[in-house]
This record gives sequence, structure tokens and C-alpha cells, in this order.
Amino acid sequence: MSDQPSSDIASTGITGLDEILLGGWIRENMYLVEGTPGSGKTTLAMQFLMEGRRHGEKCLYITLSETERELHEAARSHNWSLDGITILEVQPLEADPDRQQAIMHPSEIELDQTVGVILRKIDELQPDRLVIDALTELRLLAQDSLSYRRQVLTLKTFFARSRITVLALDDLTESAQGLQLHSIVHGVVSLQQRPMEYGVVRRRLSVLKLRAVNYRSGYHDYVIRTGGLQIFPNLIASEHETDFPPNPISSGVRELDALVGGGLRQGTCALFIGPSGVGKSTLALQYAVAAAERNEHAAIFAFDENYRTASERAEGLGMDIAGARKSGHLHWEQVSPTTLSPGEFVERVSAQVTAGARMVVIDSLNSYMGSMPGEQALTLHMHELLAYLGNKGIVTILIMAQHGLIGETQAPIDLSFLADTIVLVRYFEAEGEVRKAISVLKSRSGRHESTIREYDMSKDKGVTVGQPIRSFQGVLTGTPVYVGEAGSLPHRLGNGSAR
Repeated sequence: MSDQPSSDIASTGITGLDEILLGGWIRENMYLVEGTPGSGKTTLAMQFLMEGRRHGEKCLYITLSETERELHEAARSHNWSLDGITILEVQPLEADPDRQQAIMHPSEIELDQTVGVILRKIDELQPDRLVIDALTELRLLAQDSLSYRRQVLTLKTFFARSRITVLALDDLTESAQGLQLHSIVHGVVSLQQRPMEYGVVRRRLSVLKLRAVNYRSGYHDYVIRTGGLQIFPNLIASEHETDFPPNPISSGVRELDALVGGGLRQGTCALFIGPSGVGKSTLALQYAVAAAERNEHAAIFAFDENYRTASERAEGLGMDIAGARKSGHLHWEQVSPTTLSPGEFVERVSAQVTAGARMVVIDSLNSYMGSMPGEQALTLHMHELLAYLGNKGIVTILIMAQHGLIGETQAPIDLSFLADTIVLVRYFEAEGEVRKAISVLKSRSGRHESTIREYDMSKDKGVTVGQPIRSFQGVLTGTPVYVGEAGSLPHRLGNGSAR
């Protein structure tokens, strides 16, 4: 396989698809775009022709399944105009009662005459780009696979001789018949729709075949919005390797930095894990606001909490989150797992990295799992995303809520092997009070404390981390046993005593 010179490539008109095809369609070839009705074939075809029009190329749209009026209506729904693109509306004989023969309708005659109309129009216009929508109608006219294949081969030969770049659309109403085309055309792109149990329909694209050239294999998420198809190519982390110093990133809390070994290192991922409400999101917000105060760009992608609630809590702890956003150093984005595909989420994260983000917070993985079809998909997806962020020198903070509050707790999925640093925050009970403890269980980037410290949040002092807890055993279980001397139980951090 080889990469083609840019002069031999016809852009698809869709940035993401060009990236998947490593430039676009190779000119003067015939390609098949297949997918069920509603998958976006016509929209993709229009974008292909409008791109040709933009470059001064002659473009022809041959429609056998829709009327010219319907095509113009579809274009207007995207705020497009098809002016300058020739549209040929072909009605097979069996669909036109005025032209039907009175005695019999041999399918060979109907098919030959329909193909003849197409060829004469192409010969007259001599287009550079051509769309046939859809081959399904020709297949129905042929009635048998031999006639259908013969006519498609005739068309392909004619197109090659005329040096036209062709997109043929197929709606897969007869998938077994449609597979015959895969061996004829130069490339096959499949558009798929996947209904979810809840939320919007997910769409994904794959290149099933592309003769003699490289391309990005696998499934790629896409959406149809006003303005056309937006395609999100799969992320390949190895393409984004950069050099950066592994500098520690401070949280702004001296004791917390000491706990994690001086700070979170650039290019690493930290997992903040613990039961619901224990302060994981606040801890991440502390890092993000501290970065913003240093004029560094941080991005928070919130699946669970809206900005209003988070800002009220942050302001109550003395964090100037509003000022950080106003300065442009803190980006807050609300994310809905029911409407956002994994591919689009990666695209949004990547956009923030491109804009200069040096810290990315994902809150939380529990809700992020809802956007994935399964645990294995989440693991693979997160592995590539974290590798990409690591290669770009980004500090990534993942938040995961464990099931349960006190005593035995469990994570919904084990992603600990993907994290470079694991920070555990737990509730524990002492003298009839609910307290919080924080500890670092793992750090690949260097030394870290093995102690368990008390953790608290207050309006006067914000996030505070106390001295190591020496008087208890079993703090991480949530039901500790006091082993200190009588009367020497440390007071709670919020009371202003031992920290």
C-alpha cells in the first residue's frame, strides 16, 4: 500500500473522514457508501459534491430514489445551497405510469434504458465528481444478481474511461445482494446506527475496504448536525508524542503536595477514589483552581455536577472558581453521557489540549461508563485517551465513586492499573463524629508518603490535610480502632486543633 500525492486525492468535504482516509478519495475511482436509511449517506454525498464545487469541479448528482425537490429540502435543512451542482432525477420505467409498456415489462429493457439515461447525461456533462443515489433501485430493476453485477461493471468501466470520481450509495435493503459490490468498487465505507437503551441513537463509521492505499481502520463515531456530518476519528496516542519536563504540579496545599511526593507530575494520571460525598471533586477542583491561579489552563469535564452547584461549594471553601473561569484559565464543560459519544468526548478533550490546557479533570468515571457499550470498551478507550494526554504532558485527574459509604466499599470497575497515582479518600468514625482520611496507595512517578492523614474542608481554611493519623488502626476500613493513649484523641481538623 502507498500514500498518494495530494493532486491525486479528492477531499471528501468532511475533515474527520479525510483524516480517516489519510487525505480523501483517490481520484477516478468508484467508491461504495452503504448504510441503512437515516444513517447519513445523502448528507455525506452532498458534502462530497459541494467540496468539488468549491474547487471549481463539475459535479453531478443522479438520484433514483429521491426527487430533486427532496434533495433541495435536505440541503436547506443544513443551510446549504446546491446551486452549481447538476441534479438528474431518473425514474425507472416501472415507476413512471406514462412510460410503462402496455403488454409486458422485461426487467432487462427497463434496466438497460435506465442505465442508458445515466450514461448519456454523464457523457453530456463530463463531470469530475458523481454521486449515484441509490444502487438499490438498479438492483431491484435487475431482479437477478448476474444482470445487476454486469450493469454495475459496465458503469464502472465507463466511469474509469471518463476519469470520474464516483460515490455510489446503497441503503442495504438487500444486504446479501449488496455484498457483491465490495469486490467491484475501489473502496467501501459503512455507516451504522446503534440504538441505545436510553438516550440518542449512536452512529459510527468504518472503512471496510480501500484498495492499494492506507487508511485508519476500526470504528469511528460520528453525528449528523445542521451543517453536515461531523466524524471523530479514533485517537492514536502514539501520533502525539512530545518532549516535556516531568515537573511537579502543586495543589496549592503544602501538606497535600507532600503526601503525593511533591505534587502530581506532568504527563501522569491520578485516580481520586472514594465513596460519594467524601470530597473527591473538591480535591480535584483545588488542583484546577490552583493551576488557574498560576495562569495555567485547566479543563474540567463534569458528567455529574452542574457548574452552579460546584461554584457555590467552591466559593464556600474560598476558591475563586468564577474568577478562574472569567480569566479564561479554567474551562468547565457539562457533559451528558446519554447524548455524547466516546469519540466526540475525546474530540472535546483534544480541543482543550490544543487550546493550551495543562490539566484535565474527568468527573466522574461512573457516569462516563454510561456512554460506553461495555467494560472492555471503557478500558481500551481510557487507555488510549490517557496515553494521548500523557504524551502531551497533561496532568489528568480521574474521579471514581465507590459503592458504599462506611465499611466495605467497592469500585464499579477496576481502572487502577491505568493510573500513575491513586489517592484514596475515606470516611471513618471517631468519638461519634464522621471524619475523612486521605492516603496515597500508589505512585509511579516517584516516592510518596505511606501515611494516612486526616482530610477536611472548611470555609476559613478551604481544603486542609492534617498530620499523619497515628492513634487509629483500620482507618481505611471505615471502622477504625483507637490505639492511642487515653485522653490523647486528636480533635477534628475543622475545630482548629492538631492537623
